[in-house]
Amino acid sequence: MASLTQPAGKIQVWTAGIMTIGLAVTVGIALAFEHIGGYMPCKLCLEERIPYYIGIPVLAVAWIACMAKWPPVLTRGLILVGALLMTIGLALSIYHTGVELKYWPGPIDCSAATMKITRDAGNLLNDLNTHPPACDSAPGYFLGLSFAGWNAVASLLFAAISYYGAFAKSGK
Repeated sequence: MASLTQPAGKIQVWTAGIMTIGLAVTVGIALAFEHIGGYMPCKLCLEERIPYYIGIPVLAVAWIACMAKWPPVLTRGLILVGALLMTIGLALSIYHTGVELKYWPGPIDCSAATMKITRDAGNLLNDLNTHPPACDSAPGYFLGLSFAGWNAVASLLFAAISYYGAFAKSGK
């Protein structure tokens, strides 16, 4: 295991590239389900995207830094930040999955009875029909996992790849 000050090499370039593309594809799939498939995300679903939204530019800079031979502590440090973000994403996904499975309660403002306050009386009927779904009910399952469950799997995989890339020997 190398330290963050060891020179970055091919492994770090590949890690940063795979992570940048992987996070973008994952968020793209979530957005496609929302905007093309019509799946409205709940509050926790939207919060689970935050590590991706932050991680994509961070890892893109890490990718550029690796290829431009910037200081190793910067390139490896940015990859480590990506790993930490995906660890946070994993925790959020596990929490959300637990809420869906009724292992613990979700946020109070994420129930079916919660409604947003409308500020435009002309859109009152539309606003009443577009409230987000409750966090404790998954819109569907694929191979036994909800979207939150699959996000936990993806976050775990992305975190493992990033931790490996941050601390692996450079590989020339």
